[in-house]
Amino acid sequence: MDELKLKPANSCPLTPLTFLERAATVYGDCPSIIYNNTSYTWSHTHRRCLQLASSLSSNGFTRGHVVSVIAPNTPAMYELQFAVPMSGAVLNNINTRLDARTISILLRHSESKLVFVDCLSRAVILEAISLFPPNSPRPALVLITDDDQAPELSSPSSLTVDFCCTYESMVEKGDPAFNWVQPQSEWDPMVLNYTSGTTSSPKGVPVYLWTLPIFHANGWSFPWGIAAVGGTNICLRKFDGPTIFGMIKRHGVTHMCGAPVVLNMLTNSPNNEPLRNPVQILTAGAPPPATVLFRTESLGFLVSHGYGLTETGGLVVSCAWKPKWNQLPASERARLKARQGVKIAGFTEIDVVDPKTGASVKRDGLSIGEIVLRGGCVMLGYLKDPESTSKCLKDDGWFYTGDVGVMHPDGYLEIKDRSKDVIISGGENISSVEVESVLYTNPAVNEAAVVARPDEYWGETPCAFVSLKEGLNQKPSEKDIIDFCREKMPHYMVPKTIVFKDELPKTSTGKIKKFMLREIAKSMGSSRVSRM
Repeated sequence: MDELKLKPANSCPLTPLTFLERAATVYGDCPSIIYNNTSYTWSHTHRRCLQLASSLSSNGFTRGHVVSVIAPNTPAMYELQFAVPMSGAVLNNINTRLDARTISILLRHSESKLVFVDCLSRAVILEAISLFPPNSPRPALVLITDDDQAPELSSPSSLTVDFCCTYESMVEKGDPAFNWVQPQSEWDPMVLNYTSGTTSSPKGVPVYLWTLPIFHANGWSFPWGIAAVGGTNICLRKFDGPTIFGMIKRHGVTHMCGAPVVLNMLTNSPNNEPLRNPVQILTAGAPPPATVLFRTESLGFLVSHGYGLTETGGLVVSCAWKPKWNQLPASERARLKARQGVKIAGFTEIDVVDPKTGASVKRDGLSIGEIVLRGGCVMLGYLKDPESTSKCLKDDGWFYTGDVGVMHPDGYLEIKDRSKDVIISGGENISSVEVESVLYTNPAVNEAAVVARPDEYWGETPCAFVSLKEGLNQKPSEKDIIDFCREKMPHYMVPKTIVFKDELPKTSTGKIKKFMLREIAKSMGSSRVSRM
């Protein structure tokens, strides 16, 4: 056996970019993208991506160069997921809801050489660039126009000296026969994603080729995955419940994905009548309350639940469904589906461990520990941040996620909280997720988030931020919400403070910004509640 060695023919780096080539061959005449009145086939998309990659390469953008994009889900955004890495450059998707200061920091940190800018984001990008220190290198800017959305910003006369050209002009100038740049190794960086910053400042995570992770973890890998199966991408700039239901009816949507906040949006939509045909929906990004899952499935959605991080390039755990569970009552099915699940095929290992000793916790669904992961799609580390890297990639061979969870006797993982979100009240650890799950069962509650508020006696007590549903005949008071919780959970877990808000602050990926809520709770000062 020793004489059998690796050869170029058997050691070619894997890359999801090949999915586009195959889609053009197998599904060439099938629709790839639909956006308003624009549609492309897979042959069109393949050719346009090659042309754009060619233009990037001929303009000097190559291996190791970071090319950024700030855009919503439009055809250009989809094409860039392929075209930038096909040029050899590293793709950096920027959150469209970030402020100019944060964008400026990310562009400088990543040393971005070029930024593709959606027409509705041009003002914030120009402000971000203006915040660069004097004499520091600045990225070139390319304008993505949109005649449907902003015709006044999409004519040639709208180009200013700040932009070198338009997106479509780069596509038109490119060579459709371009020999795209193959990776030299599976560890060649393909994309640079920044964490969403729900608990702290965003960190840069280079993601590598075969991880298959548009701006949140590259759309959970769906841009590449849809190419693999020759599906059709329905692009939306922005969405709400009525828009989603309208697209489902108009285009016969069969699959979609979204964070639990999207599920909640669907169930509270004014036109949420039951679906004519089932729609598969994948949810992840935050622990979904069982109540929200139950309401979603009652409309005809078939919900799948997964778990992953920017640091793992997308989902690595899924709640694999067992046929026998279909015989259970709907409420019990929703409870089981709310669990994160088991490792996906191809991932190495997951566990829940004591963060101090590294020992596995009991598989009893009660013993809490930190979720740890091990596998080939885990990041190499945080860009230019060795300290943060060493804190999560430890010498014992595990990636420590910072998520707190339990392992059930059947081997299914369930997240209980982020480690920073656990509330320690009188020595008791309180899972904010468990308290939120109870709040979501209140028929008046639209959204809920629970954080710690300083307390003179207990150290910390739960503080619940709540938004109510529209059209209520009678809005509940703070006491009503507290009494509701008292009937459904141990008293030490009951929120001692209720703060009503019209809407809870969220990241652009739909996660509630708990760090902002923690600051509000802290600014309220110490609570003086009963010792009972």
